[in-house]
Amino acid sequence: MDARLPAHLEISGMIRAVQAEGGFATVLSKGERDAGAIMIVTLDREGLARLYERMPQMDGSRPYVLSREQNPDNPLEFNEYLVKRGTQDPDLWVLELDVADPERFAALQHKAG
Repeated sequence: MDARLPAHLEISGMIRAVQAEGGFATVLSKGERDAGAIMIVTLDREGLARLYERMPQMDGSRPYVLSREQNPDNPLEFNEYLVKRGTQDPDLWVLELDVADPERFAALQHKAG
């Protein structure tokens, strides 16, 4: 039995958690309601994007980990990657979060899920 929350509920919970911390969240790409994968985009203090994705671990857990950072010398490459991923996986959700400590927030999502 799969104990994962449906994607739309997980997204809704993340948005509420960000808002509770005084942050802002927006859905950049809406995926499959129940089984879509989720990617989290954040911006650092310099305005560069970071991408967090769930990555399977040896112990069977699937925490969100930093998988890509926007290159300041080629900022369009990051957006091109997001478009490519969305084309490859139309069920994919992309959520942009403006939260004080994105690394901490991503780690908390693993513990909450």
